[in-house]
Amino acid sequence: MSAAAAADAAPAKGGKKLILFAIIGVLVLALAAVAAVMLLKKNPAEDEEEDLDGRPAASQPAKKGSAAAPTFLPLDTFTVNLADRPAERYAQVGVTLEVESKEVAEQLKAYMPAIRSNVLMLLSQKTSTELHERAGKEQLAMEIMREAVRPLGIDLEEQNTDAAGNGRRPRARVHNPIVAVHFSNFIIQ
Repeated sequence: MSAAAAADAAPAKGGKKLILFAIIGVLVLALAAVAAVMLLKKNPAEDEEEDLDGRPAASQPAKKGSAAAPTFLPLDTFTVNLADRPAERYAQVGVTLEVESKEVAEQLKAYMPAIRSNVLMLLSQKTSTELHERAGKEQLAMEIMREAVRPLGIDLEEQNTDAAGNGRRPRARVHNPIVAVHFSNFIIQ
């Protein structure tokens, strides 16, 4: 029986090694998973970085490939007579505002009658010649952005006269909650 007892002891000793290797393997896999999560996790310091605008990175528009989807606020289509004389010309323009957040979109909705009025006034001052070129459309987008935030009390004018009215000086940078102005349709007749 001593030979049988020795035979039983050998597998028990080998079984303990197998369990030890299994535990070590599980620990290594767990550490690898934790390391992968830490590497893939976004660096919190990036959230606090500021852009050249002085806005925190969290308020910046979503960059391509980021998880946050952009927030869009479509406006009803504008149909307006243009300032062309003596010919009667009109424009039909679809505008969508890209804003920082859903909260900003809700705030802008409360001011929508004033925003639409400002944009209509702006469009009615344009001529078809100004709006045919890409530069004219880009200028119009900037002007629509300015007019859309004006009811919120935000003035995006780039220049201002000094107190004596002697010249122009740059104004302090103002936070703009509208990221971009997009055209969904643009018809001039």
